[in-house]
Amino acid sequence: MEEMEISSWVTLDAVKKKAEIHEIVGNLQTGHSMSVFCQIEDDYLELVYSDSAANTLRRFEDKDEFEIGLKQRKEEDGDAPYDDEKEFGEKSFDDDDVEDEEDEEEYDEDNDEEEDEDT
Repeated sequence: MEEMEISSWVTLDAVKKKAEIHEIVGNLQTGHSMSVFCQIEDDYLELVYSDSAANTLRRFEDKDEFEIGLKQRKEEDGDAPYDDEKEFGEKSFDDDDVEDEEDEEEYDEDNDEEEDEDT
């Protein structure tokens, strides 16, 4: 893989405009970087737009290296595929509902007591 620092988003946009886009990873509105994985003829590229570090253009040697780079970027950015086998700790969300109902009952009781005091 070759990497080159690009100072301007305009330069990245010019390359992006002529490329066939395979996938976009990240979002500059919600994060600090966005990677555009694209292809121009036999060149597999990653255009890295960043608002907190240097912008870069990466050229991969072949399609296999390109796909590995895409997978790694997704993992770094949290866009990795969902793992059905992953287990989470058991939590009953119904317990939260019970607490909310108890809070409502306490609130209602307070209102009832205040009404009794007024009469």
